Amino acid sequence: MASGRGRVLSMLQAMERVSCRCPAHGSGGAVRHTTATPPSTDYAFEMACSNIRYGPGVTQEVGMDFNNMGAKKVCVMTDSNLVKLSPVKATIESLHKHGVNFELYDGVRVEPTNESFEDAIRFARSQPFDAFLAVGGGSVMDTAKAANLYLCNPEAEFLDYVNPPIGKGKPILGKVKPLIAVPTTSGTGSETTGVAIFDYLPLHAKTGIANRELRPTLGLVDPLHALAMPERVACYSGFDVLCHALESYTAIPYNQRSPRPDNPIHRPAYQGSNPISDVWAEATLRIMAKYFRRSVYDAGDVEARSQIHMASAFAGIGFGNAGVHLCHGMSYPIAGMVRSHQPADYSAQHAIIPHGLSVVMTSPAVFRFTAPLCPERHLRAAELLGADVTGKSAAQAGEVLAEVLLDFMQFMKVENGLSALGYKSEDIPALVRGTVPQHRVTKLAPRPQSEDDLAKMFEDSLTVY
Repeated sequence: MASGRGRVLSMLQAMERVSCRCPAHGSGGAVRHTTATPPSTDYAFEMACSNIRYGPGVTQEVGMDFNNMGAKKVCVMTDSNLVKLSPVKATIESLHKHGVNFELYDGVRVEPTNESFEDAIRFARSQPFDAFLAVGGGSVMDTAKAANLYLCNPEAEFLDYVNPPIGKGKPILGKVKPLIAVPTTSGTGSETTGVAIFDYLPLHAKTGIANRELRPTLGLVDPLHALAMPERVACYSGFDVLCHALESYTAIPYNQRSPRPDNPIHRPAYQGSNPISDVWAEATLRIMAKYFRRSVYDAGDVEARSQIHMASAFAGIGFGNAGVHLCHGMSYPIAGMVRSHQPADYSAQHAIIPHGLSVVMTSPAVFRFTAPLCPERHLRAAELLGADVTGKSAAQAGEVLAEVLLDFMQFMKVENGLSALGYKSEDIPALVRGTVPQHRVTKLAPRPQSEDDLAKMFEDSLTVY
């Protein structure tokens, strides 16, 4: 038995050395973990994912799914714009056809806040719901996750499950109700993950709740819904997919993440890069290289829109277990401190910086910063996205990947840096302060960062072209 365990450990170590031999991802041939001296870092990773059903028109099956579950009353959540559009209409038609009893909540806020979450929680607690259905983008799916969680834990205070240091980050012990998610954008991958993100208004910063128990029971990934996305929604949500894949691929390896949990229930959802999440990240990057540009400017390109819709789920499976790092950590104060920005194609009546836009703004600066710690990963990512990396040295890795990202951003006519979103140099200290509490993700970066490092990346992101 001991020899068998040794073979397994040797195989995993060999996989890691083949995958990448850079400082952050390779062991240089050395065995990092032994049973004689237990390490302070983790030694295992856990893969968790929602069931996914993909296919054009698959939404029509949702009524049968709830009947198969034996659901008595379903809470349907969406937003005030989507409720008028074909994805929600197709969903409601299926529920009626199969005799499913439901109540509709269309008060989801685009880019939700603690207040909008709490409003949805009150609605969920107002009736005897035993299942949930989310039809929409990440805002809708995340709101449904939160409503489900607090319905099933009625004694919990709101901050009990919120990520520290803002919240208490308590483990979720009670079972939640079944949740079916029908994504209508190709970005967040929230149909696959146990994460719910929101703006915490008292601090003007984003945070969230992260726990495997939040994962939807089933994600119905219907590519027909992707055809309804306006141009800017397709653009910004696509950059979220791209950064999910890049950040999970370049995150610190799972067996270098600390602390090592004393109980598996304390192992975080975001565990660091690992051989399985790498597969999903690489597949996502290949799809993005081939279809992203096509998908944004031609809503009728069924193949491209369908592929990006699938890539969103792929990236969700990868980052939902590996995690993201600096692009996302720095995006939270960018979005949370918005003053007046109102992008085209978004129906929100309040100022917003769409999530994917806030994430991609710092990406060139971030990957220039992280590349020295795992240059091979950065060069490989650039290659998967279509760059010719022949003859490129490790010292060039960050710039190579940054140039690939800038090419995408220019082609998609993305705003020219944080200054185009209303930020100035004098805002940088506040942006840094808003990033520091996001250590749930920033600690997964392959390179540790000081406040001065963060300030430099924000400064370099004020204009990007």
